[in-house]
Amino acid sequence: MKILVGYVPTPEGEAALTAAAAEAELRGAGVLLLNTSRGDAYIDNRYANAEELAAAEAKLREAGVEVTIQQAVGTGDVAAELLKAAAADDVSLIVLGLRRRSPVGKLILGSTAQRVLLESPVPVLAVKVPSTRD
Repeated sequence: MKILVGYVPTPEGEAALTAAAAEAELRGAGVLLLNTSRGDAYIDNRYANAEELAAAEAKLREAGVEVTIQQAVGTGDVAAELLKAAAADDVSLIVLGLRRRSPVGKLILGSTAQRVLLESPVPVLAVKVPSTRD
C-alpha cells in the first residue's frame, strides 16, 4: 500500500507531508513523494531542491515511514503527473495541501487540487495549513 503526497516546498506542502506521514503510520503504508514543476518558468519555486527533498525525506523516515521520491520536470500539467503517478504505483490515497483562495479565486476552475479531487480513482485527502489563531 502506498500513499502519494503532492509535495511543494511551501507551508501547504509541509501540511500535506505531515498528513501523509500520519496516514502512512496509521495504515502501515509507504509514501511516494512527488514534486513537479509546472514548466512555466525557468526557475520554479515549487520545484524542490536537494536540501528541501532531503528534509522532507528525513521527516518521513523519522516517523518510521518508508519513502520514495520522484520529481517530474516541465510537463506543465501537475494534476496529470499526480494522477499518472497514482495509477503507475498502485496508490491507495493521494494527499494534497490546499492554499487559501479568495472568493473570486474560488470561482476559477482548473486548479490542480480541484482536478485531482474530481478525476482521482482513489480517495484524496486535502489538507490546509493549520491556523495560527488561538
